[in-house]
Amino acid sequence: MDARSTNHYTIADAPLTWRHWWIVGVASLGQLVGTAVATVAGVLIPLMMITTTYAHMSAFIQGCIGAADLLGIMVGSMVFGRLSDNYGYLPFFRLCPALILVASLVAIFVPNVWILIASLFVIGFGIGGEYSLDSDYTSVLMPDRYKLLMLGMVKTGAAFGNILGALLSFVLIVIYDNAYEWPRLMWIIAGISAIMILTRIYFFESPKWLYDHGRKQEAERALHKFLGPDVEMNPATTMSSAHEAPVQQLGFVSFCKKYWNKVVLSGIPWSCEGLGVYGIGVFIPLLVMALGIEHESKFATPIENVEASVKTTLWISCIILPGFLIGIWLAVKKVREVRLQAVSFWACAISLVVLLFSYHLKWPVWISLVSFMAFELFLNIGPHLVTYLLPPKIYPVEVRGQGTGIAAAIGKAGAVLGVFVVPVLLKWGGGVLVLGVSAAIMGIGAIVTSIYGHRVEEESNSKIA
Repeated sequence: MDARSTNHYTIADAPLTWRHWWIVGVASLGQLVGTAVATVAGVLIPLMMITTTYAHMSAFIQGCIGAADLLGIMVGSMVFGRLSDNYGYLPFFRLCPALILVASLVAIFVPNVWILIASLFVIGFGIGGEYSLDSDYTSVLMPDRYKLLMLGMVKTGAAFGNILGALLSFVLIVIYDNAYEWPRLMWIIAGISAIMILTRIYFFESPKWLYDHGRKQEAERALHKFLGPDVEMNPATTMSSAHEAPVQQLGFVSFCKKYWNKVVLSGIPWSCEGLGVYGIGVFIPLLVMALGIEHESKFATPIENVEASVKTTLWISCIILPGFLIGIWLAVKKVREVRLQAVSFWACAISLVVLLFSYHLKWPVWISLVSFMAFELFLNIGPHLVTYLLPPKIYPVEVRGQGTGIAAAIGKAGAVLGVFVVPVLLKWGGGVLVLGVSAAIMGIGAIVTSIYGHRVEEESNSKIA
């Protein structure tokens, strides 16, 4: 007999069980597919450029391929964030991976650059919903003392997405050894989305959302299905839900006016971080070749050069996971998120400056590689992790979906701009210009984080007082 069956807990004080880990695992798949798509798109571009059909692909088309899913995320995060606040989490939590699967299959069976771009947009639209929903589920269902840890573990799915996308792309390139087979790389995304659909067949509506909408019995049933019959709603939550009128949804402009400091803090640094994660992340294979750190001989064939750059991309991607884990450890140790993000932004800027000097002054290749990896390490210790943790923490629960969605949309707007700008910068000034501009944007992220983090903390303290 289960020893816990004679005890009763609330969500806030429940012990951590396998059920919590199952919720985190399911929620983290959205983060995983988000970075896997970006990684695969970054591999597709150089692969397509060594075919006769797309040999002269313009910087604009490269930017469209890299930015299409980000544009979809930007739109999807706002659309699904608001819809989920109104109509519930579960329908959209199942719809999003279905959209990703269908769009992936279209890209595979209709191999055309414009179909690919359209498919990537739809994929991103579904991922945008994931980004606004996975943190909501996790923040609502995790015990208080483990909430930060488990939100961090969800975000760690992004690191596995980078690694898995690079690894499987490399494997498929080696197997087919033919650039014209580039559509087959989209099977990676189709496979992940199919797994997402299967894991959500046995999943349930958010108990907190049900309770806030007056469906108390359904909320209790959903909670018991998630966490077992001995877990109950938090008393403070149920009392406030019983006595407070539903909060009216605000329009985008009204929302930004009311929560201006929170919008800036959660959005602008996310936008700066988006340049690193996507603007640079999508084009790592091209940057690796431009900076000459792919370790391939001058007699290599074009497909061998792509293989070598993807292999180096895989090595660089592997440092992302330790970055997340260090960031989670620091957050659990009560290092302030705002401070962690600001310091990490500065470390990212310094790493890019070292990489710039290494390339410009022809230092040994290992220095360039270590600098690149240091940039990815610090990017994921701070900005990539903290920008995900902040919105659920600073917004009240009644507008959390909308606030998280707006933050993700602003973040992806910066990522879209970065993805369009990076190939243009490569064309205008090569790796030096890309690294210089990127270092400056990391510095801006640090400054905005420090200023508006202080303002939001002052607002919170004044409300408490």
